[in-house]
Amino acid sequence: MILTAQQLQSATGCSKDRAILFLPFLQGSMKAYGITTPRRIAGFLSQIAHESGRLETLEESLNYSVDALIKMFGRHRISEADARRFGRAPGQKANQEAIANTIYGGEWGRKNLGNFVNGDGWRFRGRGLKQLTGRSNYDRCGAAIGEDLLSYPDRLLLPVNAALSAGWFWSSHGLNAIADQGDVRQMTKIINGGPIGLPERTA
Repeated sequence: MILTAQQLQSATGCSKDRAILFLPFLQGSMKAYGITTPRRIAGFLSQIAHESGRLETLEESLNYSVDALIKMFGRHRISEADARRFGRAPGQKANQEAIANTIYGGEWGRKNLGNFVNGDGWRFRGRGLKQLTGRSNYDRCGAAIGEDLLSYPDRLLLPVNAALSAGWFWSSHGLNAIADQGDVRQMTKIINGGPIGLPERTA
């Protein structure tokens, strides 16, 4: 299935300029990873559109308030004391690097993301159209797309790699089969870990 820039703009809500920029790279990624039927394309675009803020954001913002940190990540990922130390509050900017190293570090980060070196949480924060996160994902994705993402994580900010990394994650997590079933909730759980943004992804 050939996608047009107008269809990409309509499906993701992105600007005309972003549609034109990303269209060839998304076409290549979708072809490479078998995202070639209407249901698969719709599922894939629904997820990356939400994750990237309509194809505008290729790098994760960690500008969380104190309350948002506790609500989104829970006390098993960040203590209330650390949330108050690092989170955004009146007169206090969010310490985004410390937030990343806290919520993506520790035992949870080692187990779920392969982050075992101090600073991995920040170094391997979300990037690309899928917001790929964690040392293990960067390592495996880099091997798949032919990039040394462990040494040069910012290469995921290049449009071609932003698109390829999204396709790689989609394929490596069996999302084509789930898209075939039209199960947006399960797609969202695999992509994001929960139902965050489910209404927008479904729409």
